[in-house]
Amino acid sequence: MTSTLERPVDSDVQVHQLGGRIGARVDGVRIAGDLDELTVAAVREALLRHKVVFFRGQHHLDDDDHIAFAERFGPLTTAHPTVNTGSRRIFKVTADKGMAANAWHTDVTFVDRVPAISVLRAVHLPPYGGNTVWANAVAAYDALPTSLKALVDDLWAVHTNSYDYARHDHDEESEEPDAHYSRADFASQVFETEHPVVRVHPETGERAFVLGHFVKTFTGLNTSESHAIFNVLQSRITRLENTIRWQWQPGDVAMWDNRATQHYAVADFGTEYREMRRITVAGDVPVSIDGRTSRVIKGDASAYARLDQLIT
Repeated sequence: MTSTLERPVDSDVQVHQLGGRIGARVDGVRIAGDLDELTVAAVREALLRHKVVFFRGQHHLDDDDHIAFAERFGPLTTAHPTVNTGSRRIFKVTADKGMAANAWHTDVTFVDRVPAISVLRAVHLPPYGGNTVWANAVAAYDALPTSLKALVDDLWAVHTNSYDYARHDHDEESEEPDAHYSRADFASQVFETEHPVVRVHPETGERAFVLGHFVKTFTGLNTSESHAIFNVLQSRITRLENTIRWQWQPGDVAMWDNRATQHYAVADFGTEYREMRRITVAGDVPVSIDGRTSRVIKGDASAYARLDQLIT
């Protein structure tokens, strides 16, 4: 398989690497739906190489331009599999009680068709805090010792939205991070999917962990065994050298490869208001190292994303 990473694209886009294992800032791009093909290809190449890329100064961006830009990278999902956001495409994430998606996760792994790319823009930022951290799930796998690779290469896990990051188990009576969406909204339809713990990236051929907060248990293991192994593997992914922390500024946009990363929104902004808006590019069903695909246990995600529309 020829990796996309091996095919450089000539373009006026400037890519500035920010971390040794993850993250780059992309300059010279005014985000819109009418970007030329060369620019789109250069952004995609930067995304696949650096896993998350950031754009500064996109103050012109509105919902329509945000959607149109994301569509240049593939068919879009609906805003969320279970939550009625008031918009077909836009997932608005707001918080004013110091709460955010403060758990490490890959977006929407509780369905079989895991999203490919997320595009997040800052709409209203708190005066302090509210940063987001990303981790490279490819680098984490690559750095495993042989003994742990032998364990994870044939390991599978069940993911479910009953473990959605909107839950805050330390305070069962607390409101949701986003007052627009209740806990009942997130669990209005229950999804469970069995994924390989290590998937083969469909564009680069790299191997990446599929883990995060939506994991319920590992196939064939009991609860205590699952917790122990999860903690070992998850701590490998979130080692500081695998991460990058982004300090948001007005006009910022972040774009990440959801097939190769996890992220964590830091809840450190007190009772200040924070609003972000996310558009999601549909992804495929993960494939394990030995060629098996993820298996649906419960729930039909066809209304969230159609596999027959994916660009291959």
